[in-house]
Amino acid sequence: MNTFDRHLLREWLQILFLVLAAMLGLLTVQISYDELRGMLEAGAHLNEVVKYVLTAMPSFFALVLPLAILISLLFTLGKLHRANELTAMRAAGVGFVRLMVPVWVVGFLACGAVWYLNSTLVPWSVETSDKLKAAIEYRQQSRTLEKDKVGAVYNIAFDDPISGRMWFFNRYSQAAQLGSGVSVTQRLPGKFPASQILAAQAWADPVKGGWFFKDGRWIEFDPETGEVEANRPFTEKFMADFHEDPALMVLTDRRARDLSFFELGRLMRYFAVQNPAKAIDYAVRYYSILADTLGPLIVIAIAIPFAVSGVRVNPVIGVSKSIGLFVLYYILTVLANTAAARGWMQAEYAAWMPSAVLILLAGYFFSRVR
Repeated sequence: MNTFDRHLLREWLQILFLVLAAMLGLLTVQISYDELRGMLEAGAHLNEVVKYVLTAMPSFFALVLPLAILISLLFTLGKLHRANELTAMRAAGVGFVRLMVPVWVVGFLACGAVWYLNSTLVPWSVETSDKLKAAIEYRQQSRTLEKDKVGAVYNIAFDDPISGRMWFFNRYSQAAQLGSGVSVTQRLPGKFPASQILAAQAWADPVKGGWFFKDGRWIEFDPETGEVEANRPFTEKFMADFHEDPALMVLTDRRARDLSFFELGRLMRYFAVQNPAKAIDYAVRYYSILADTLGPLIVIAIAIPFAVSGVRVNPVIGVSKSIGLFVLYYILTVLANTAAARGWMQAEYAAWMPSAVLILLAGYFFSRVR
């Protein structure tokens, strides 16, 4: 590193950290405003609110990092360009590509940071903050509701193509991990089901690895005719070969944007077998998170040409062009998601297409820098 490299990094990183701090501060205010009232009404303590805010913050960091890089780089390079520092270095025989090496190094490091955030820290943040918020809500509900109604989700249908079992819960309590009004139908390749369990309650046993059913009936059918061959009541019945995960059952009705990277992967694999059409939304969101890894490099390639477009050019013009490209990115994302949902494009291509278009545009603008 020479003197100019250190000077450039010092000027840029100072602004970058200031922009990041400002954006994260605004996000903290927003999270507190959106969630504080509801959590306090639910009886949350101050330390629980603080813990929730701190836990939720990393989930937004991967979103603001590319934008912070863009704003800080436009400001820093524009400042150096208007002060003729870049011109002086190039007059001394230093090529423009060499001048930008420190920026690209930081960009590659930022890509690694985004990958770590999206693959590890953000999933932990999303899942942990959801659990903290749910625990507060469950505590409030437990004061007025019965145990099996605390944190209840209603009318859950789950079809497991591997085991051939179709589940239905009238109500499932996430707090008590207890299902009520349960029906489990065992399907065979034939025309009619082989058996059915009807129970008042059911719960998964993580120690024994199966499911308990309470106060119900065991019904067996003739798979050829569908006639009932046996109908036996039971007080409690344990099915050791039932290994369906209740957490996955509850996830099936949640929106893709509300799920973590790991949860998206689970649902994508499940729906790929059970309902390929529904798997598309989760797959697009899953691969979009992977595509976001290149975000820092894309914004750097966009920022550099617009920041050094000319001393006489108003800096606002460069900022406006950059914002315009981000609007284009949003439009491309909507179009790609629509194409994937209608089967015109595979989910992987739909997720990467907006980033690929911006990379080509950034390469074009970068090649025109003199």
